[in-house]
Amino acid sequence: MSGAIWNLMSFIVALGILITVHEFGHFWVARKNGVLVKRFSIGFGKALLRWRDKQGTEFVIAAIPLGGYVRMLDERVDPVLPQFKNLAFNHKTVWQRMAIIAAGPAANFIFAIVVLWLMYMVGVQTMRPIIQDVAPQSIAAYAGISPQQQIVSVNQHQATDVSSVNLLLVEQIGDDTITLGLKDIVTERRYNVELDIRAWQFDPETQSVFSSLGLGLARPQALTEIASVAKGSAAQRAGLQVNDKILRIADEDIIDWNQFQQIVANAPEKALSLVVARDGNELTLIATPELVQASDGFSQGVLGVTPKVSEWPPGVLYTQRYGAFAAIGAGVSHTWQLTRLSFAMIGKLLTGDVSVKHLSGPISIAQGAGATASIGLVAFLSFLALISVNLAVINLLPLPVLDGGHLMYMLLELIRGKPVSEKTQEIGFKFGALILLVLMGIALLNDVSRL
Repeated sequence: MSGAIWNLMSFIVALGILITVHEFGHFWVARKNGVLVKRFSIGFGKALLRWRDKQGTEFVIAAIPLGGYVRMLDERVDPVLPQFKNLAFNHKTVWQRMAIIAAGPAANFIFAIVVLWLMYMVGVQTMRPIIQDVAPQSIAAYAGISPQQQIVSVNQHQATDVSSVNLLLVEQIGDDTITLGLKDIVTERRYNVELDIRAWQFDPETQSVFSSLGLGLARPQALTEIASVAKGSAAQRAGLQVNDKILRIADEDIIDWNQFQQIVANAPEKALSLVVARDGNELTLIATPELVQASDGFSQGVLGVTPKVSEWPPGVLYTQRYGAFAAIGAGVSHTWQLTRLSFAMIGKLLTGDVSVKHLSGPISIAQGAGATASIGLVAFLSFLALISVNLAVINLLPLPVLDGGHLMYMLLELIRGKPVSEKTQEIGFKFGALILLVLMGIALLNDVSRL
């Protein structure tokens, strides 16, 4: 199965699950409050499958899997006979209507907790955030951070693994400082350091949040031994073989793979004298890197070899696994962290601390769905939780076309003692739809530019 088809199928499955959960929240609370639900649809357009339950609700699975809706009896939309007015949405109290609208996002939050609860019971292999090296003249270096320290908190928020530290660091974009809690892995001494991030430049498209601060985490390292040689490559023509160890290029000793890769990248179509160790002997080979244009538009040299990598450093990898009750707490905590980050990022978009070029649309989501589904169940569950929280948060934004906009109008109704006029609501819906379409257009353009 091609990657594009796999991504599309994974996207449809993920979106179908999340939309069903969201709309079921509206549906369930509407019924509990005595509202007649006329239709529960997953998708738009032509109905592929439909059935009706004993209470008269028509359930539909439609052809376009990009959304869904719950259509309730409402006197503002449908003619309603006097004897059925008590079943209409608009005849319920403001608090009942608010509960029905809020139930969609609430269902997504609950779903995230349940998914993460299951994930933590199955067990998640993760990494301890142990600092292996610090880049010279970086933000971390100026803060006095040294290697062999484990990050244990960010701005007083406890962090037990690389994923949680990553989320907490991203949340601080646009601030002036970050307080890191560190633990020396030799002496176990705990202390805090303050990072000055006023000049922090972080581009998630090209770097990790850790490398942008100058932090290199403990992980397997690329060795100077060759693991594979691409067929028909410059390396194969030069006679390089698997298990060859790169010793020198010309008179320069090769200390690590990054050094070797940098020399090759800077020498397109230039003959390089490579000294390699093979079967206990030293051989000199002449290799000419091919000229290749990188994604950023710059040309570079490529030989067509990949390195062997070292084993994981001891104590870095571990499995987060909890019992049934402890996993609930872990799921709630993780969901709250994702929620806080989502609201923080929206705020930073409004203030300009985060650029709109980092918005992601359906193509990026599909790629994420496909990638995590390929890794396995645990990764896919984590992805579902993340997108479910994002869906809930976005729906709570006070745009009239979203659940948050409806809640805003109902809150005004509570304050004013009467509903907002239909004309005002209609203007608001048009304005909200325009903003949403613009944001979706920007996100889609960003997706296309990343292809």
